[in-house]
Amino acid sequence: MKAVGRNPWLLILLVAVGGIIGGIIGDIFRESIKILGYGKTIGFSPVTIDLSILKLTLGFVLSLNLASVIGIILAILIFSKL
Repeated sequence: MKAVGRNPWLLILLVAVGGIIGGIIGDIFRESIKILGYGKTIGFSPVTIDLSILKLTLGFVLSLNLASVIGIILAILIFSKL
């Protein structure tokens, strides 16, 4: 159910900011609160395609820890309350 006036770009921005802030908090408190620093890395390493006149490098790595997941969930909750 899409509400009138909700901007999907705002959701993307809030999720990105929530993930970044959560990741920073997780890194800061990694030593004192061990569970916040627990995380996984998802993605693939860069691959280069060399076509003589064009060189293309593709890669994607997403590093998530528990604090960044909590930040993303909070961002979604904030968006739903708007």
